[in-house]
Amino acid sequence: MPAAVNSVIKNSIADELEITAGDEILSIDGNKMSDMIDYNFYCKSEFLTLEVKKKSGGIEEIEIEKDYDEDLGIVFESAVFDRVKPCLNKCIFCFVDQQPKGLRETLYVKDDDYRLSYLQGTYITLTNFTEKDRERIKRLHLGPFYVSIHTTNPDLRCKMLQNPNAGKALENLKWFRKNKIPFHAQIVLCPGINDGKELERTLDDLAQLKNTVLSTAIVPVGVTQFRKDGLRRVDKKCALQTIDIASRYKRVCCSDEFFLIAEMDIPPKKYYGNFAQLDDGVGAIRLLIEDFKKCRLPEKLKTPVKFAFATSYAAKYAIDKIAQRLNKIPNLTCSVHPVKSDYWGEDITVAGLITSKDLIKTVQNLEADFVVIPSVMLRAYSEDFLDGKNLDYVKKVTDKKFFVVKNIYSMRELTEYLRQSATKLTTHPIF
Repeated sequence: MPAAVNSVIKNSIADELEITAGDEILSIDGNKMSDMIDYNFYCKSEFLTLEVKKKSGGIEEIEIEKDYDEDLGIVFESAVFDRVKPCLNKCIFCFVDQQPKGLRETLYVKDDDYRLSYLQGTYITLTNFTEKDRERIKRLHLGPFYVSIHTTNPDLRCKMLQNPNAGKALENLKWFRKNKIPFHAQIVLCPGINDGKELERTLDDLAQLKNTVLSTAIVPVGVTQFRKDGLRRVDKKCALQTIDIASRYKRVCCSDEFFLIAEMDIPPKKYYGNFAQLDDGVGAIRLLIEDFKKCRLPEKLKTPVKFAFATSYAAKYAIDKIAQRLNKIPNLTCSVHPVKSDYWGEDITVAGLITSKDLIKTVQNLEADFVVIPSVMLRAYSEDFLDGKNLDYVKKVTDKKFFVVKNIYSMRELTEYLRQSATKLTTHPIF
């Protein structure tokens, strides 16, 4: 795969040099590149020579003079320019393997590439970890990484990942410790398999690696109606037990969903440290609430406005609090409507898996000037839902206007819109 240019940042060096989407960067100072790690390394210079294959087919050599750390402003189609290392596991809890046909193609991709873990925060299992990988990581001192542990029991890990190489997890993690390579750990909790005593064993082993483990996130297994293997969902008893076990260890957090299942309040922000694993749903609700507290709200709107929040059941805890406060503003009416996942089954409660069909069912009969949805419902850099329909289609079918919140951890875009509709601003506390 070439280093294909997706776009360039306006007024950047690349823009001035007329590098455009569809061009390919063949080399920097004669050095071929396999990924963004190479690209970033070779760009650390004040003088560069880029070999560029233009979309038209011609090849140009471009000499560049810049500041040492100045970015060229190129956005690539992929962070990896050669073949992405595929996942070789058949995890018993794998969400990709249980998906039905007919969804967008990216949902069926299973990678296990340490480069994507370093560059983009994706999780790796280290079952395809090679000596060449180790040598490069050590030489460049890459890190931190995000590692799916699940269990440090070798036999159990081989069973859970259905890969004979899976039992080497602790060996690889000790190598990280020896070479001062930090990592974040993830545990997908499967009731009756790696919970209870097995979870304690895993957390004890991770504790021995000390500050090499920057954080540990425990998340519940996702069980959809398409799963036929009898894997159990996390219930209240299991959630309470897991929260209790995790509380005995440093830098170990349960995802927000555990507290919702346990019917407990979401913990204060101190619990989550630096919110290291937000994408795993660890602290996302608390961060949204804390951010909203800092927003400035209007005392009154000029004209009546109705907002309907179409949210996931997982986010309802936070959105209810936000809507409650917003409803104190004269001329503003907010309602909260969690989207039931008929497609996946009622146990799937996250916004990123909401289909256009389920969203339409929820909002089509609502009375609202705007339906507010988080951008995570849509594919990145697009307006496509995971079932292939786009936002324009949903607008047409429902005859509704939509307000897409781009930053899923903040309501500032929405509150800024409200302030523009206000007659007077205030900075009083939110809750």
